[in-house]
Amino acid sequence: MSETDVDTAEWEEELEHHRHEKDHFFAEHPQSPIPDDEKDAFDGLSYYPPDPDYRVEATLEPVDDDDTFEMEMTAGHPVEYVRVARLTFDLAGEERDLYAYEQAGDESGETLFVPFRDATSGEETYGAGRYIELHPRDPDDLLVNGGTVPLDFNLAYSPFCAYNEAFACPIPPAENTLEVAVEAGEKLLD
Repeated sequence: MSETDVDTAEWEEELEHHRHEKDHFFAEHPQSPIPDDEKDAFDGLSYYPPDPDYRVEATLEPVDDDDTFEMEMTAGHPVEYVRVARLTFDLAGEERDLYAYEQAGDESGETLFVPFRDATSGEETYGAGRYIELHPRDPDDLLVNGGTVPLDFNLAYSPFCAYNEAFACPIPPAENTLEVAVEAGEKLLD
């Protein structure tokens, strides 16, 4: 995404605010995945530095496939999901694809779930993968007609199960593996 498309200083300020709010939630909120006996030692999540090169414009192509499939979970039974769109974007000098999903039965289109793994998974980031959620302004039109959406890997986050085994989280399917290191978003805790 070019500098003319986004005010980089404003974007970075919003990202830092988002990270601060998330750290506060993890440290204080009763629904935080950080176990109560570890909250006193918790001093915030680890993140890659903000990098606008990891904020890309993705072409969203609707997937005409009502078939559900079972997405494996870190614990328990698989959960049924539906592929709703393919995202195509340039990252690290190459065109790449990821799929966006909805949980079967939730066809609101308000949130598109984009779980992925990359070359940092299991090394610098959570081994089972990370997630991005897209909130298109006009999801119905976008899913029917296609279009573009910002895909910001700086917002990639680890699921709750990365911090607490009491949670079961979807494992990104093999089709959502990027063969490049995505050095953006949340990292493993230090």
